Amino acid sequence: MEESERTEKTPTTKASSSLSEEVEQEVEQQGKMAVETGGGGLDGQQQQKQQSPVAAISNGNEKWESSSDVRMKEEEEEVAVGKSWVERQMNKQRPPTGGPQVGIIQGPDLFGYVGIEAVLDQMRRKTMKSGFEFNIMVVGQSGLGKSTLVDTLFKSKVSRKSCTPNYEEKISKTVKLQSVSHVIEEKGVKLKLTVIDTPGFGDQINNENCWEPIVKHVNEQYEKYLKEELHVNRNRRIPDTRIHCCIYFLPATGHWLRPIDVEFMKRLGKIVSIVPVIAKADTLTIEERLEFKQRIRQDLLANGIRVYPQEEYDEDAEDRIVNDRIRESIPFAVVGTDKEHQVNGHKVLGRKTKWGIIEVENVAHCEFANLRDLLIRSHLQDLKDVTHNIHYETYRVQRLNESPHGSALSPYPFQNGTTNNSDLESHL
Repeated sequence: MEESERTEKTPTTKASSSLSEEVEQEVEQQGKMAVETGGGGLDGQQQQKQQSPVAAISNGNEKWESSSDVRMKEEEEEVAVGKSWVERQMNKQRPPTGGPQVGIIQGPDLFGYVGIEAVLDQMRRKTMKSGFEFNIMVVGQSGLGKSTLVDTLFKSKVSRKSCTPNYEEKISKTVKLQSVSHVIEEKGVKLKLTVIDTPGFGDQINNENCWEPIVKHVNEQYEKYLKEELHVNRNRRIPDTRIHCCIYFLPATGHWLRPIDVEFMKRLGKIVSIVPVIAKADTLTIEERLEFKQRIRQDLLANGIRVYPQEEYDEDAEDRIVNDRIRESIPFAVVGTDKEHQVNGHKVLGRKTKWGIIEVENVAHCEFANLRDLLIRSHLQDLKDVTHNIHYETYRVQRLNESPHGSALSPYPFQNGTTNNSDLESHL
């Protein structure tokens, strides 16, 4: 009995190794005690007196356990808890299979200030020196306000129509791509903006295959970038002429998508990020606008058309929440203007009608502000990342697989079956 009391008073530690040693020692001591009590000729009643009752009742029958057994169970539980805690800590720092061991050192674990956060300032200074590039394409039939909307987006005359002297609107017999570039500077940040217009799209009686010149132009920019990458002595910074975003203008008919809309977005949605908008949305009432937007979303889903932002490109839950709100607003019902009016003592961009002034940047009047935030203030860099990491990467893999054994690129098979691009470049 003295031996049993001494074992009960033995202190335990939280370390898993010391706990396991004490458990083994106690098991040996309990075994010796069992041999000694058995050799002393104790009958069942004397053994029962040396046992302490434990409140363990099962199916109405009392069970009796010795105090040493209870202690052993408690220590086994402590050992299990200790092991599980150690395993959890090891799993946090356990590297992937076959990879190097990586430890996580956070702020409280550092001896002092290192200055890692200064990397963000270095990146900011370097980026501000070099500036950004953003290439945006506007597609839609004539008279939908493409040039006006682009000027309103950047609050400057950046469209081809507004910066061309003596410009005359003429309906082109064929789709001709024309581009104009500007460098916009705001608070020390420089943005090289290139706007690509598509006059003649959807303006003909027969609009069959009118999207082919646009598809050809998009692929040509990927091809140009790929060839620059494959040069042995390539430029330190490759000029980026790839289309980062395509704004597709839908006429405010209030019905469904037209066949030309479906065919264009099905083809272009695979190679470029498309953002559909309802042009001149002030011609619709609020109820008509909501019904039209719902029908367009149904058409997009039914035809498998991919518009930006795609769900599969959401990086985390936070991005998914933000992008879900954007997807619920697509297509954006927009109004564009470059004229200012006085409203309650403040100058606002708006269109004046006999019913009042339609404020372009007022979300209660139209969704222009949501479109501007998407293209410039929140997702501009993501549009460039999706272009480079998704659309261009898909094109690059396809072209390299076509080349025999990684040799020089084979001639690019353009949509019209020729490799001569002088016709398109003459219009740029």
